[in-house]
Amino acid sequence: MAAKIESIFHTDKLGTEPEWNAVEVSTDELVESKYQGVTFRSPTAGGQYHWVSEFSPRWCQKYLSYITGWLLAIGWQGAIVGLAFVAGTIAQGLIALNNPTYEPQPWHGTLLVIAAVVIAIAINTLLAKTLPMAEFLILFLHIAGLFAIITPLLIMAPKNSARVALLEITNSGGWSTTGTSFMVGLLTALGSMMGMDCAVHMSEEVKNASETVPKAILWGATLNGILGYLAVFTLCFTMTDIPALLDTGTGFPFLQLFYDITHSFAGTTVMAAIVIVTLIFAVVSEVATASRQIWAFARDDGFPFSKFLRRVKPGWNIPLNALLVSLGFGIVISLINLGSAVALNAIVSLTISALISSYILSIGCLVSKRLRREPFPPSRFSLGKYGMAINLAALIFLVPFFFFVFFPTSTPVDAQTMNWNVSMFGGITVFATVYYVGGGRKVYRPPVLIQNRGIELRG
Repeated sequence: MAAKIESIFHTDKLGTEPEWNAVEVSTDELVESKYQGVTFRSPTAGGQYHWVSEFSPRWCQKYLSYITGWLLAIGWQGAIVGLAFVAGTIAQGLIALNNPTYEPQPWHGTLLVIAAVVIAIAINTLLAKTLPMAEFLILFLHIAGLFAIITPLLIMAPKNSARVALLEITNSGGWSTTGTSFMVGLLTALGSMMGMDCAVHMSEEVKNASETVPKAILWGATLNGILGYLAVFTLCFTMTDIPALLDTGTGFPFLQLFYDITHSFAGTTVMAAIVIVTLIFAVVSEVATASRQIWAFARDDGFPFSKFLRRVKPGWNIPLNALLVSLGFGIVISLINLGSAVALNAIVSLTISALISSYILSIGCLVSKRLRREPFPPSRFSLGKYGMAINLAALIFLVPFFFFVFFPTSTPVDAQTMNWNVSMFGGITVFATVYYVGGGRKVYRPPVLIQNRGIELRG
C-alpha cells in the first residue's frame, strides 16, 4: 500500500504530468485480479517461479522456473533498497526545506537508507510476533494519512481546470513524440504495482492460505484503487505550476507543493512524515517478502549455499539466515551511493524490470497451459469465462512496460542520464543461465517435480 502512495507523490522530470497515473491505477487491478486467481490454485512462498514450474510446457519447465526464481530474488532485494532510498532522500529533502543552509551529502542519504533497512530487519526478527499488529496500525495510517494530506490540498490549493488536469500532457523529457513521452512518464507510477505478490510469498505462514491470501489481494487492490484515484485526481487539480515544482531544491516536487499550499514548515513536515513512515513500513513488508522468497528458492536448491539460506533456527520460526542476507544486501547496495548515484539508480530500477519479467513469465505460462487445454489444479476460486480475457489483458499491459522500463527518463542521453538497467538485467540473466548450465541444473529441484512425486506417493 505504501508503495502506491510513494509512486503517486513522487514526480520527477519524466515524460508526462501525474494525471496519467490514473491509467496505472486502473490497469494495475487487472494484474492483481490475475494473481488472485492463481493464488487460489497454488498458494506458496515461491510465488511466480513455482507457478512457472507448474504451468509452463514440460520442455522448458526447469529452466524457466529457475530464471524466474533468480529474477524474483534480485527484484525483491532491490525493492528493499529502493524504498529505503526514497524514504531517506525524502527525509533529506524535508531537512533542506526546513534548513536552507543544509547541503545534502551522499553519505547522509546512505546512512538514512541503512537506518531504514536495519529498522525493517529488527521488526521482522526481534518483533516478528508483533508484525500483524504493526501492519494493522500502518493500514490505519495509510488510510487516515492519505486524507490528512489530500484534505488541505483540496481546500487550500488553487485548482486547474478539468481540461488541463485530465487532458493536457507536458513533454518535459525532450522526447520526439507525445506517445513516447506518455509511456516513459508512466514509469514513475509503475513502482506502485511492484508489490502485488507480497502476500503471496507469506502464504505458507497463513491459515487457510488458498482463501485468505486471495481475499487479501482483492481487498488490497480495491482499497488502493479507490485511494489511488483520490490521490491522483487531487494532484491533477492542485499542481498548477509544474515547472516551479520540478525546479524545487528539495528534490521532491510534492514537498514543494505541500509548502506552497500550506505556507507552513510544520504542516509540510507532518504531511511528509506520513509519507516517510508509510514508506519505512513498506520496507518492513518487503523485507518479509524478500526473505521468504529467498528461503523458498533455497529450499529447492536454486542458489549457491542453499543449505545455509533455507535453514530455520529452532525457536525463531522465521528464515533468519535469509533475513540476514537481506540486511547485508541492503547495506552493501546502499554504500554504492557513496561512489555513484547512477550505479545505485541502475540497481534500484532493476527491481521493476525483474519483477515485471516474473509477472510476464508466470501469467504467460498460465495462458500457455490454457491454450494447451491441460487441466489445472483444484481451486476454491475461478475467474470463470473471464479468465482468459483477464490473462491476456494483463499481458497486453505488462509487455509494453517491460520494453519501456529500459528507456532513460529524458533526452539527450549521456553516461549520467543513461538507464543502465538493461545492462544489470542482462548481466543477472546471463549469470543465472551460466550457473544453471554449469551445475545449478543438477541440484535445482523444480517445484512441479516435487509436487508430482508427492502425488505419485499418495497414489
